[in-house]
Amino acid sequence: MNYRSPVTGRPLVADTSHSLAAPGERWPVVDGIPYLRTDSEGLVAVALDHLDAGCPDDALVALLTDQDAWWTGPATDLGELKQLVCERDTLTLRAAMGLLRMGPVADYFAHRWSDPTYLAGLALVEAHWCKPGTGFELACGIGHYLRELTARGVACVGADVVFSKCWLAKYWVAPAAEYVVFDAAALWPVETQKFDFVACHDAFYFLPDQPRIAGLLREAIAPGGVLAVSHLHNAAVSGGAMGPARSSSEWAALFPDAVVYDERELRRALLTTDAPAATAWFDDPEIEAWSIVETDRVEANGGAARALTGGLAMPAADAVLQPNPLLDRGTPRWPSDRYRSEYGAAATWMSDTGDAARNRRILDLPARW
Repeated sequence: MNYRSPVTGRPLVADTSHSLAAPGERWPVVDGIPYLRTDSEGLVAVALDHLDAGCPDDALVALLTDQDAWWTGPATDLGELKQLVCERDTLTLRAAMGLLRMGPVADYFAHRWSDPTYLAGLALVEAHWCKPGTGFELACGIGHYLRELTARGVACVGADVVFSKCWLAKYWVAPAAEYVVFDAAALWPVETQKFDFVACHDAFYFLPDQPRIAGLLREAIAPGGVLAVSHLHNAAVSGGAMGPARSSSEWAALFPDAVVYDERELRRALLTTDAPAATAWFDDPEIEAWSIVETDRVEANGGAARALTGGLAMPAADAVLQPNPLLDRGTPRWPSDRYRSEYGAAATWMSDTGDAARNRRILDLPARW
């Protein structure tokens, strides 16, 4: 993968095995992940100093302290981070997130494999599957979607603003993908690259300068490719949205040519092996969030959604399935009241009828979950 400077747009070339450079600038590459955040000059310098001194683990510890601008949780502890780095080959994903002090975010990531938002996103992608050879996900988190894509042979690049998330993805969740850390508000290091499949799942609603970012996502799509953006919060939902939200007319202005879905319909189609039915933008108080796709593909079915009989929406054929850890002898075991409040009402695994893999009573979890 070739990257460009997030400051000047110039091509970056490897000047050492652990850094990328352009005239007047230099960026660290730690555990194979380029760190290209423009608002973290001090951390960039610290990481480069450690790398140049032959201390890659110290550089790794430094970058694991980083967080996004809206983080309100506890600060990391250097002793715990050193333990994490030392024991990274044996720790579980949950233990690693504990040492990173990720708090409620760790609950979200640990159990995302069965949360209703994630299942709606999988259904969205499968309904408009384009057999991509390459993929790019903005705000990829710890790589849940990248795991499914790479398992099906897609060469993927995941991008996030937080180094520790990309690092967790590489070590525990989706090691076959490539990762890069940068801020969506800056120049994109991948701006000149084109991908068959481009996505932003459960994250677009809190990104800055959304019209610009929507345009950049479109520009990253190769001819015949697909853009998928899931979980766009509805400002008109009864009880209030669970995060930053827009009205239907505002989302329509950002995605005027999109195929639009109510996420409840995506989950329904997944459970019943149907093709999801698209909807229109309108301020329905019953809709929590929409998901959209954009494509210029010419298809035999006229671009209509596929029936969700298998594919990305279901575990891979060779997956080793395990009981959903949120179930204790059939009784829900919620990680927190917050998690139950956000996901409980739409949880498909609460039902003991139907296909257990389809409703996620059994799961394909990472080996070191």
